[in-house]
Amino acid sequence: MTSATSRIAAAVFAIATVLFALPAMAERAHRDGEYIVHYNVIPTTALDASVARGYGITRSGTLALINVAVLRQVEGEAQPRAVAARVEAQVRSLTGQRNTIQMRELRDQDAIYYIGEFRIRGEENLRFELEVTPDGARRSIPVRFEHLLIGE
Repeated sequence: MTSATSRIAAAVFAIATVLFALPAMAERAHRDGEYIVHYNVIPTTALDASVARGYGITRSGTLALINVAVLRQVEGEAQPRAVAARVEAQVRSLTGQRNTIQMRELRDQDAIYYIGEFRIRGEENLRFELEVTPDGARRSIPVRFEHLLIGE
């Protein structure tokens, strides 16, 4: 493994740990048939500076990050496996302002994550709308949720 590959693998592991393991930022999931869509939202200031830098993420009190992972539970297999997907995301404030979040894919061995940054203003309860289309699926999976964020 090259040193660049090692750094990327370490950074993916670190970001996955931050985004999925911290109890204060409990992971959420939506099941639709054989697919499970995991999602999480955090302020970018919750990321380690070196991890954020490695992914080109700006740490700021006015920015947050959404992370989405799609798993498929195959009959007869104990653990679901990550699948690639097209992930479209929008965020809407309670006043109705809607913004599209540009998502990008991160891969590390068998893990696949989709992340996107968006602006936050003060304390906001935001509504998220995801359209997730796993590779090979016949239809998209709509995921809707609200999340309270506190920015600067």
